[in-house]
Amino acid sequence: MRMRKNKNSDENFTSLLSAMDRQAVAPDPEFVKQLRERSAREFTAGAPDGSTNTPKSIRIAALRSIIMKSPITKLAVAATVIVACLIGLSLWRNTGSGIALADVLARVEQVKAFRYKSLLKIYGDEAPDKSVTEVHTTQLMSEYGWKTNFEELDPNGGESTFVEIYFLPQKKTEIRIWPNQKEYWRRENLDWEVERTQDLNDPRWWLKCILRCKYESMGRSTIDGIEAEGFRTTDADNYNSGTYSQVDAKMWVDVKTWLPVRWQVEAFDQDGDKMHWRIVDDDFQWDVPVDAAEFEPVIPDDYTRIAGIPVSMTVDTEENAIKGLKLYADLSGNYPVKPNWGPNYKWSTFEKSETPAARRLQEELKGLTKEDRPNRITDALMPIEELCYFYAGVYFTDKDPAYYGKTVTPKDTDKVLLRWKLSDTEYRVIFGDLRAETVSPEKLAELEKALPQ
Repeated sequence: MRMRKNKNSDENFTSLLSAMDRQAVAPDPEFVKQLRERSAREFTAGAPDGSTNTPKSIRIAALRSIIMKSPITKLAVAATVIVACLIGLSLWRNTGSGIALADVLARVEQVKAFRYKSLLKIYGDEAPDKSVTEVHTTQLMSEYGWKTNFEELDPNGGESTFVEIYFLPQKKTEIRIWPNQKEYWRRENLDWEVERTQDLNDPRWWLKCILRCKYESMGRSTIDGIEAEGFRTTDADNYNSGTYSQVDAKMWVDVKTWLPVRWQVEAFDQDGDKMHWRIVDDDFQWDVPVDAAEFEPVIPDDYTRIAGIPVSMTVDTEENAIKGLKLYADLSGNYPVKPNWGPNYKWSTFEKSETPAARRLQEELKGLTKEDRPNRITDALMPIEELCYFYAGVYFTDKDPAYYGKTVTPKDTDKVLLRWKLSDTEYRVIFGDLRAETVSPEKLAELEKALPQ
């Protein structure tokens, strides 16, 4: 029987079992089922010494044992299958470096609670090497939800902003507390927000991102006193669904525990934007003890709820998307280049605009106190935030969205501004004049051919 090195562990093991089924004396189905289940446990379980870096000889011996103990195993089957396992399973687990990221993912999925620290720096286009935003966080994740202690440094050396963030997926609730200001807000999340928010803070999602990409081993090095193996991808086309124009993502894994010790990413936005961000997550503590009470925030009676944040973000409607597009055009004269967060959802984008709507809002803000001004800006720009939420919703629920605000203006009345998939036979389109229609895929293709290049 010839063995080949397959693309991943699932394919290799399936090939082994298929080969068994083709033997002259085939094991019964129940035996094959037991082999699948037992081998899966053996190859993700720990070694006798309590570590998870189980020696290959032990793992192969365990599989040989369960095969030979089967009462229906005949000599021909045993000889063929054991040789296949000895050769094939070593290929299955081998990346040429000693650690397979699929195994790391399986190991992380066994962890019920963990804590880590994160440093985020955002760099602007005017000074690419000087961060305009620096955020330090401590994350605690568990089956009860996740809790974040957040500190954003003032780039001018002023007072930092402290926030406690609680995300409770079972309740679809997010709560943020500003202790220094004695303020808070609470709101319910949409279904896609719950899934997406968990993903972005979860090492399991990071690992899945790398596994979907072309990646390479960087070899072994010492990270914070720990011997670790590094993995790297620069595959921007496949990382995070191709969100970034450039990406350099690296993960280091403890060679003894097969758990991440550091995660580091530098990414540039689409369209060649100079603004980019860097993030480093480290100081991981795995399998930490937690209590459900840690994830139930206590808000003192003298704290006030921040105005302008709706209790429920019921924003996944095209009507809200159209309102956001109209407001942006009224304030700036054009549509946003991209319907997402960042420059699109900041007052600085409009504070020097000369449109009538922008001037009216500028004058209104001049008469407000320093305390009232932020709340009024939040209220005024809420439709734009709802546009961002709508687009994120169709994007993260795989509705094949496309947005053309970079080239389509309010004057391009018959051009496609935004579209998304309703079904295999229908697309919804918002045009440059903000009317909406349902069209066939063939009609959409015709409309998109006429778009400015």
